[in-house]
Amino acid sequence: MGVDLRQVVAGILTLTMFVMLGQMIKRDHFDSLQDKLPGDGEGAHFESVNAIENDGLVKLSKRSKGPWMEDIQELKPCWSRTDLDEIEQSRGYVTFSLTNGPEYHVSQIADAVVVARYLTATLVLPDIRGSKPGDVRNFEDIYDVDKFMKSLDGIVKVAKELPNEISIRDLAAVKVPNRVTEDHIVESVEPVFKSKGNIRLATYFPSVNMRKTAQKSSVDSVACLGMFGTFELQSEVLEVVDSMIERLRTLSRKSNGKFIAVDLRVEILENKNCHGSGSARAKSCYNAQEIALFLRKVGFDTDTTIYLTQSRWDNSLGVLRDIFPKTYTKESVMPEEKKGKFLESEDSEFEKVIDFHICSQSDVFVPAISGLFYANVAGKRIASGKPQILVPADIPATSAPITNYLSPYVAKRNHLAYSCFC
Repeated sequence: MGVDLRQVVAGILTLTMFVMLGQMIKRDHFDSLQDKLPGDGEGAHFESVNAIENDGLVKLSKRSKGPWMEDIQELKPCWSRTDLDEIEQSRGYVTFSLTNGPEYHVSQIADAVVVARYLTATLVLPDIRGSKPGDVRNFEDIYDVDKFMKSLDGIVKVAKELPNEISIRDLAAVKVPNRVTEDHIVESVEPVFKSKGNIRLATYFPSVNMRKTAQKSSVDSVACLGMFGTFELQSEVLEVVDSMIERLRTLSRKSNGKFIAVDLRVEILENKNCHGSGSARAKSCYNAQEIALFLRKVGFDTDTTIYLTQSRWDNSLGVLRDIFPKTYTKESVMPEEKKGKFLESEDSEFEKVIDFHICSQSDVFVPAISGLFYANVAGKRIASGKPQILVPADIPATSAPITNYLSPYVAKRNHLAYSCFC
């Protein structure tokens, strides 16, 4: 019985389509383990390499060895301070704390600014609380107080502390969901504020959702300002971050000073289920071996410099260093004289902040773990013209175009940052 060559070719093409579809589903799953927005359905697909380049999302570098992508022009804020009426007088106080690391700080500050602005209340400078009881830092230990207060001048009145006559015990505790809406403030916050006069705000995260929405709101400009225009690192922390980035670029001479930052923390991988689920075997995190294979298959040379958010070296990372010998953690690239304060203390808050900012400034960012760290680093990178964010996948072939794995936040322009920047 003869074999029809056309049928064989058709079968191969069909199989290839199913493999590609599986990879697309995995990347969407990585971005949204809990949420799907209307109109962002199962039929969504990634553009081809040429289409993505033509849209100006990324541009492959011709000056560096490997599949490096160039930065794009830094985006400009869509919001304008002139659109916001100045607050002439305020009544009552809104207090809050920053918790759980910089990826949460971004959202907590934005929500607090939105609430205080709507209530015409004075916002009290937050403290920073670590994961252990009694682990409390001042805002100025990590962030630039003058920058924060100046950025909100005329928008929200800011006080460095509560007046002596107001006791912390008299504050009414109010919880708000991340990306708090005007309706929620009217229904659940304003009545308490009017009754008690002063409130203590806490943001909770019902889901990790940093996609932009089609609906416009009167609080959007304030939220954008709070999230992207209010806080910078204080000088000593910034100096440490800059020195570590400079060290990584020095180690990357063969790639014109370019390096990759990978958010890979062993303790989180051990506590999360990183195995695939469902027919598409979608995954929420990737281990060191999977990241190494992914980076090689999309074309990165073994001389590539890689920075890991893992604080100290772990034996499970050896397989990554076997393939990419220039793989480093903080202990390898932090200045020796800074380790006592920023690395060897029991408080990990400095380490989280350093990781967040290095991942935001690297030439490529690869989130081995899905979640808010990935989402808010993506927002900071988009705002600063660094869209080179690759979502890892198990690539069945020996190689694949790098732009096939560009984060959907960038490829689809669906990150909240695209609502704030033009």
